Amino acid sequence: MKKQTIFSEYLGNSPLIRILNFLILGKDFDYSMTDIAEGSHVGWTSFTRAWKELEKRKVVARTRDIGRAKLYKLNTQDPTVQKLIKLHWEIIKTETDKMLGKKKMLATA
Repeated sequence: MKKQTIFSEYLGNSPLIRILNFLILGKDFDYSMTDIAEGSHVGWTSFTRAWKELEKRKVVARTRDIGRAKLYKLNTQDPTVQKLIKLHWEIIKTETDKMLGKKKMLATA
């Protein structure tokens, strides 16, 4: 099992959160659904359930087709998605600052 990210530790290690984390980290790229499922370490059945919600809420956008593969990326034009991205990076910054503060205290002790 892959180690949890700070984002998933904070919000829960659900398939939806793992997918969002993967898409936010790779927001400048487009991926096939298979690549997203594998990259976020989510089984196909759980992935398709979460994917339906992401599509319904327009969190993801279809970018292009290559042969039979449909490619998607995070819909960074959506205001709610923009806030999710900001929240993602705020969580990472806050938790990293906490960890660095603990290390600094241990080093001075």
